[in-house]
Amino acid sequence: VGCNLTLYKNKENNLILSRGIKESIVNKGRTCVKGRFGYEYVNSKERLTTPLIKENGKFREATWEEAISYTAKKLKEIKEKYGPDSIGLLGSSRCPNEDNYVLQKFARACIGTNNVDNCARLCHASTVSGLGIALGAGAATNSIEDISDSDVIFIIGSNMSETHPVIAQAVKQHKISSNVKIIVADPRNIAMARLADIYIQHNPGSDVALINGMMNVIIGEGLIKKDFIDARTEGFIEAKTTIEKYDLETASKITGVDKEMIRESALTYGRAKNAMIFYTMGITQHSTGVDNVLSIANLVMMTGNIGRRGSGIMALRGQANVQGACDMGALPNVHPGYQSITDPAIREKFEKAWGVKIPEKVGLPVTEFAEKILSSEMKAVFAMGENPLITEPDINTERKAFEKLEFFAIQEIFLSETAELAHVVFPASAAYEKDGTFVNTERRVQLLNIAKEKPKGTKFDWEIVCEISKAMGYEMNYSNTSEIADEISSLTPSYAGISHERIKKVGIQWPCPDKNHPGTVFLHKDGNFKRANGRGLFSAIEYKPPRELPDENYPFILTTGRILYHYHSRSETKRVKVLNNFVPKNYMEINPVDADKLNVKDKETVKVTSRRGSIEVESKISDRPKKGVVFISFHFKESAANVLTNPVLDPIAKIPEFKVAAVRIEKT
Repeated sequence: VGCNLTLYKNKENNLILSRGIKESIVNKGRTCVKGRFGYEYVNSKERLTTPLIKENGKFREATWEEAISYTAKKLKEIKEKYGPDSIGLLGSSRCPNEDNYVLQKFARACIGTNNVDNCARLCHASTVSGLGIALGAGAATNSIEDISDSDVIFIIGSNMSETHPVIAQAVKQHKISSNVKIIVADPRNIAMARLADIYIQHNPGSDVALINGMMNVIIGEGLIKKDFIDARTEGFIEAKTTIEKYDLETASKITGVDKEMIRESALTYGRAKNAMIFYTMGITQHSTGVDNVLSIANLVMMTGNIGRRGSGIMALRGQANVQGACDMGALPNVHPGYQSITDPAIREKFEKAWGVKIPEKVGLPVTEFAEKILSSEMKAVFAMGENPLITEPDINTERKAFEKLEFFAIQEIFLSETAELAHVVFPASAAYEKDGTFVNTERRVQLLNIAKEKPKGTKFDWEIVCEISKAMGYEMNYSNTSEIADEISSLTPSYAGISHERIKKVGIQWPCPDKNHPGTVFLHKDGNFKRANGRGLFSAIEYKPPRELPDENYPFILTTGRILYHYHSRSETKRVKVLNNFVPKNYMEINPVDADKLNVKDKETVKVTSRRGSIEVESKISDRPKKGVVFISFHFKESAANVLTNPVLDPIAKIPEFKVAAVRIEKT
């Protein structure tokens, strides 16, 4: 969300208070529980403050000079012996733009590989690919403020109250003060469902069938915007032919939703003057994630709900700078600003600026690192603030892979589950101790101000990368993050008008093509899409079932996600007393009917098993999940949901199917 906060510290350089800034255009003084209390982790006595080198299976403290020299030596040896593509690099959605820009430059200009990625691969890779295909820009089309201009809000696959509470508050406020209609589609009876005028509890993984069914009704009722379709889009006839197969009978059978509810939802959305669609991981984290996103784009273009205030697609981002990490080119197929690495003219521009030949072969996504390590094609990984040993699917296999690496170095603030496997660990600074820029879910580039001094012995992430690069023979010399930002703007058309100086008081939404441009509040104005020919592209999308469905041995569907009180791999929030006290351990939500059949009681420990492994977790009997569906959050290493999840990937976005895995449940 990019909430603006005022932070207070004491004489000991510890943060002691956080308050939302009322004047902020983003959060208007609101904060969620993590914004209010989450700062406490930076005060932790468990912070890393000395570089660590592993010898004989144990860490020892090292000097910065030794750790940098050793890392540079090992990376050079592996590059020379196996080639640059034997090395993979990971950027971080918790780090500012400037850190991620320097890391991807290090990958391409120093190492010589495009094997660079970030955790957006695990959340919104489907959005970047899908909206890129359909609209020409893989980002949210509108602003948070646009909520108040909408008369229909369709929330699908997004537990907004827990994952984006401040935006959920804006939606609730709009509901109170207007006659906005809200449609919620989610396999779990989430908090927003209770606010909804229509709640659709569809089967996990049936989103394409649901949206196709809605579009079938919209076409049949003559609610399409034909003039807009004819003037501003292409591919509609082919898409229409596919959509016509999904009559209400067919859509109802696949989704498990009453026909009249699908029809009512379609009419409500189709008749809207201004409609916004909000989605998150419930849409993207599937082997059909790109298909899901393309279906949403079809629905939006069919009804002309795009290119103006209050109408568009809000793909809500999951981490503080997941948008910015992608914008900066911490992806295997694009340079900063989503400029293709396979375009010779683009490559020539970056080669001239960086003074070195750079690779043209598309790199590997992080979701393929483990496979390549186990097949001995990848030998080393360099990571900045990522924790794949909790966040990747099938983490038993992930662990085997990282244990096999010839060399693994990581920049971290704590000794995370992944850092424990590293050969070198560099102590980094936390977000509250940095300057630079973050980009929020509405494409707003905002300036970070340092709230507290970083602990003695730590360095900024960009500094660490630059020192290793220099030790390897490629100079990257910056005095501060403002200099890095200026280099970004010189090479990235969508950031050309953005500098630290310009955003001191308020952020700017990209694209911002020059220093006089005010930024872009909403994309695709009047249907002027960002694709090369200026037209939006309809896609003919057939429903494909999830790759793993329940059977006799694994009769339940597991779906995973986040909970309000924790964040990502819990490295930070488990070190925040208030947050950890609210939810100190993981749980499995199970429908009362299913619990009764299994004779499982509330708070009873159960064993959950998939084809990839087993965990033990406490049961929580709840009417939130559908019958036959259980929910487990992925935050806790002690009962890690990603031991169970299916690593099968979307063929385009290479995102795993976190939302549907077949499991069985047994009493312990």
